[in-house]
Amino acid sequence: MVTVEAAFFDLDKTVIARASMLAFGSRFFQEGLINRRTVVRSLYAQLIYRYLGANERRLKRIESSVLALTQGWDQSVVKRIVSEALGEIITPLIYREALELMEIHHLAGRKVYLVSASPEEVVGPLAAFIGVDGFIASRSKVDSEGIYLGELEFYAYGPYKVEEMLRLADSEGIDLGQSFAYSDSYTDIPMLEAVGNPVAVNPDRVLSKVARERGWELREFSHTTKISRPHLMKTLRNSAIVAALLCAGALPIFWAVLNRASREATEATG
Repeated sequence: MVTVEAAFFDLDKTVIARASMLAFGSRFFQEGLINRRTVVRSLYAQLIYRYLGANERRLKRIESSVLALTQGWDQSVVKRIVSEALGEIITPLIYREALELMEIHHLAGRKVYLVSASPEEVVGPLAAFIGVDGFIASRSKVDSEGIYLGELEFYAYGPYKVEEMLRLADSEGIDLGQSFAYSDSYTDIPMLEAVGNPVAVNPDRVLSKVARERGWELREFSHTTKISRPHLMKTLRNSAIVAALLCAGALPIFWAVLNRASREATEATG
């Protein structure tokens, strides 16, 4: 089998600036799925996540709360809410630097995947919207009528992410030793260790320390954009010079062209 390379991106605080699941709290309230008290708790959880970061205890607490909250919800309703609100809620949170990196990987012939502990009902539509090749996400158990049972079928967390990456690598012929992974959290150290090119993005304190000790690349993403990825990618792909520069290895010039294209596309969308 011919092997290919891939790039795996954690979602929250790596591709988008907030916790993806919590970002939909207000829309779930509008649809009557949650009450005002739950919205306040959601806002509090976002503040904790933003300023204290993720750790196993916090993520486990959020997971348990979400499972208890969603028990009895209709999966089709959740999918509809996410689909309708995706552009409005998530698009302004996407890091421009993440989109640019994804396009660089695609131009280099690599497959790009989102890998997130968030539920597949959120990650799947977002992966399609951004235009990546696939995703790994948590899956909830539902009954025969599509009603959530308040239990997880698969939790895409820590070492479990790696198990799914290994399955994906086996089925798609991906060479993990030549692949890339990006994350902000120390909980994803197993995912970063699973590839030959680990990158710590906006790392928490623990991951920053580990990355420096191991000589991993560190990056800071800070610019969010309201631009849709299809618009940005059309601008990039219509420029023949991009491919030529990439093939020639002129990466600094390539970055300049890429940033200019991003600015032009942003201005075009107002």
